[in-house]
Amino acid sequence: MNSNEVKPTEPAPAPASTRFSGRSEFQQWVRDALQRAAHEGWREIIVSDANFEDWPLGERAVAQFLQAWSKSGRRFIMLAKNYDEVTLRHARFVAWRRTWSHIIECWACSDAVVTDFPSTIWTPSWALVRLDVERCTGLTTDDPARRVQLREQLREWQRKSAPGFPSSTLGL
Repeated sequence: MNSNEVKPTEPAPAPASTRFSGRSEFQQWVRDALQRAAHEGWREIIVSDANFEDWPLGERAVAQFLQAWSKSGRRFIMLAKNYDEVTLRHARFVAWRRTWSHIIECWACSDAVVTDFPSTIWTPSWALVRLDVERCTGLTTDDPARRVQLREQLREWQRKSAPGFPSSTLGL
């Protein structure tokens, strides 16, 4: 292992439910969630945000967690209003997306109002919900009813969306 790689450590268990406040705390929750996804082998992850501009997707550690998570039979769904900020800010994520395009679905809802778009990570066993994107406050939960409600909300956004963020751009 070289000095630039993330050392495999067992992530701390996610609390059943907690609140967070501030951009750095939110970003740490995203990192921790993706580390747990790799460690626990979550089968499905849905991430949603209007543009992902303040998510830590371009960080080396996040790319390594995603790489460790990526396996056949996994599914990663990404919902956004647009992916402009992803391509500008998160080069490592874009490369990972290109490599694993067969397990990743990216959807764009260009008609969405930014303030209405959900900012969340959903899994069958846990969720992170950013309730106020501007102030970066929200909560994490393992409550089944709340997760079902969130999943239905994300399905509705997906129905309003079209495929977006292609894994490669082919030109003539």
